[in-house]
Amino acid sequence: MSLLLQIIVLACFLALVVVLFLEKQDYLLYAFIFIIIAGAATVFLLETPVIPDADPTTIGFFIEAIDWEVVSFLIAMFTIVEILNTQKVFHEISRRIVVQFKNQIRVMFYFMCVVSTISAAFLEDLSVAIIFGPVIVLACASISINPTPFLLGMTICINLASTLTPFGSAENVLIFNDLDLTFAFFIKNFSVYFVVTTIITLILLDKFILKKYLKEKWNPHCEEMEVYPSKVEVYNNLEIKQEELDSVFYQRRVKVDTSLKKQITNKRFYLNLGAIVVFVVLLVLIDTLWIPTFISLVIFVLINPIRTNKNESAKPSLSFYLRRVDFKLVFFFICLFVLVHLMEVNGTILFVEGFLERVSQSNVFVLSVVILVLTSLFSAFMDNAPVTIMFLPIINILLEKTPFTTMTAPIIIAFVLGINLGGNFLPQGSAPDMMTLEIAKNYCVEDLNYKKLFKVGGLFALLHIMLGIAYIAIYIYVL
Repeated sequence: MSLLLQIIVLACFLALVVVLFLEKQDYLLYAFIFIIIAGAATVFLLETPVIPDADPTTIGFFIEAIDWEVVSFLIAMFTIVEILNTQKVFHEISRRIVVQFKNQIRVMFYFMCVVSTISAAFLEDLSVAIIFGPVIVLACASISINPTPFLLGMTICINLASTLTPFGSAENVLIFNDLDLTFAFFIKNFSVYFVVTTIITLILLDKFILKKYLKEKWNPHCEEMEVYPSKVEVYNNLEIKQEELDSVFYQRRVKVDTSLKKQITNKRFYLNLGAIVVFVVLLVLIDTLWIPTFISLVIFVLINPIRTNKNESAKPSLSFYLRRVDFKLVFFFICLFVLVHLMEVNGTILFVEGFLERVSQSNVFVLSVVILVLTSLFSAFMDNAPVTIMFLPIINILLEKTPFTTMTAPIIIAFVLGINLGGNFLPQGSAPDMMTLEIAKNYCVEDLNYKKLFKVGGLFALLHIMLGIAYIAIYIYVL
């Protein structure tokens, strides 16, 4: 195989991951550029494809590389989350939690973390961070408690929650669909690890993090602070033309509503809670991903009509919610599918698989530990989505070569744990971690910064991986 071709495609893969974090750049433009470069290099430099009959000169080659069931699930899932966010369902949950536990801060901490964690087991993890981050700040500000330990608890436990079900993260959806797993497989093989590790995590967070903040009063004290020039200063500066005024960027003033008195309509709230229950039940009962998600999407749209015009009555509108969804992550997955398929064709995936076999020397425990550690490290430095898509074909080959079907479960367990837990090592390795930092910045939670999340998250990631290795050892040698 051509080493130059492998380097070019791998470079495009890594560049695609980097561009995702450059928010000021047009991601789609660069994504298409990388796909064109990798595709053209494959057409001209590929000698003998590893996959028989693979023809990168045809559009069908690229279309077949994409897992359209996963893409459909993500589109529907993001739309459902947007509906719940628009209808302030989780805001109302937060209000009720505060009303119930405002005089029991420690109980509120556990309850908030558990609710967000359980939600992350069934809703996509990034969506949970987007929804619950502001909710936590809102709840804590209402009783003058620093939200730092609550946000840390949420973001650390979200990655744990992703291990419990096939729907806890986009990466799990990929693994679930590609390896033809079942909901029962996840519950059977991850529930004990999830429960034990979550309990240990929350107790340690309580003892070493929350305890330090309980006696402090907190208010978002940068409410009145502006980093950039005020409008008066801009007007007084004659060098700035009137038409340029709109282009001046201001630091957003964060005015946290601490009253939590506004309550959404009970009927709408309970209808959405019922729809969430129906959605979860359908996901459990129906093996395919897109059928229960699309059915649930229709239900959510029907029970949440929108008034698009002041003179018209409220009516169901799927297009209204679709316009509000950010499909950036969906396009990201599509591009990753294509690039990884090109790496399959040029032999890169087969090379990595052979390396893992040589390192493990056909020992399932050693192989599982190597997969767990390797995927964790990769997930720490880049988003875990590309790591998942890159390793899936490798895992498939390893599973085919495993002599006993009973020994395939530890390999899958190690893969799922490594992908989901590694993101806590470095914030940039997990989209929910990056979102938590952004929320902390916007709401002036100065105690929670990159350094703090790196220190606390890294220590817990190390603990979780050590517990994962111990769990795999017990699974293989005891159970």
